[in-house]
Amino acid sequence: MTTERNSKALKVKQECGENVPFLSDSELMSLSVRELNLHLRGMSREEIQKLKQRRRTLKNRGYAASCRVKRVSQREALEQQKMELQREVDRLGAENAGMRKELEGLGARLAALQKFARGLEAGGGNLLATAPRLNTASVITIVKSPAQPPPQRDHESP
Repeated sequence: MTTERNSKALKVKQECGENVPFLSDSELMSLSVRELNLHLRGMSREEIQKLKQRRRTLKNRGYAASCRVKRVSQREALEQQKMELQREVDRLGAENAGMRKELEGLGARLAALQKFARGLEAGGGNLLATAPRLNTASVITIVKSPAQPPPQRDHESP
């Protein structure tokens, strides 16, 4: 296909005639419209039309190639962003699972404390027998109130 393109380019260039300056594909694409029109002076209408069509074809190929490059780079950027977001989702999922586990533990401790408190309110019978078996360290840390300073007396007598 490349040889076919080159042969077409050569045909257009050969058809332009001997007296017209030789233009390569890259030169043809890089010329401004004004410069191109200067080069086209003295050519037949058919030659001008063929050269302009060749220039449009070359420019369109360039635009298409740049669009492909842009599309590939955008796709790579989006895939990178997708991977980063997936890592973030995984991290947040693990954090959420940890928090749910912690919440379940706190709920169990709350239920145990409520059961223990109901046993204290009932006050009947052997308190130790009615109280649920709990980890005393966890019960004490929650039930124990903060230390309060001793009440002050107005008149102290010895």
